[in-house]
Amino acid sequence: MGVGVNTMMESTVQVRDVWKRFQVSESSIQVLRGISFDGRSGENIVITGPSGSGKSTLLHILGTLEPPTSGTVHLNGCNPFDQNEVRLSQFRNQNIGFVFQEHYLLPQYSVLENVLLPVLAGASSISQEVRRRALDLVKQIDLSHRIDHRPAQLSGGECQRVAIARALINRPSILLCDEPTGNLDRTTARRVADVLFEVNGQARALMIAVTHSLELADRFPRQLHLEDGACTEV
Repeated sequence: MGVGVNTMMESTVQVRDVWKRFQVSESSIQVLRGISFDGRSGENIVITGPSGSGKSTLLHILGTLEPPTSGTVHLNGCNPFDQNEVRLSQFRNQNIGFVFQEHYLLPQYSVLENVLLPVLAGASSISQEVRRRALDLVKQIDLSHRIDHRPAQLSGGECQRVAIARALINRPSILLCDEPTGNLDRTTARRVADVLFEVNGQARALMIAVTHSLELADRFPRQLHLEDGACTEV
């Protein structure tokens, strides 16, 4: 059954009757079953559910990392899976930001350089405007005093804040977060969540997060629950 279904023109993300099946040896595993929902710019949506319910698979489809077996996904009015791999990669870099449970910062680069990495994936140089934007993001995550530090010189929470800034440097319309506080202690997790909501509140991206943390999930005004591959709105 669909939840939050509206017209495509109003939606940053439009998911319609999405099914996902994986073939493992001679067995077929049905992971998602008829998922439908919409999300708009500025919305904060959390996806909850038990392990194995299909949360990460759905996030991978929304991030164009995995195509659905059937059904349609429109992001910013187009079906990204209609594009070839090169154009799909460009679309992903320009439209989608990712925050994972692991920060995946490059150890040889500074805070500022790590924030700028997604820009370098699509350009040979950094403009002054983009550099100013990166400096502003570093200021927003309260790490201006650590701007030249390497990840090994930062705490886990600080690294995750850098990952948030990196996810937003290209001004994506969609921000996907997979257990963004999952590796952090409770106090640090709260601080990182504060930063996530504060910084994205200014960016106005559609934020969709997957989490097992009830404390984090309760901060989202809209909650989708996955169980046995089916989606309901809480």
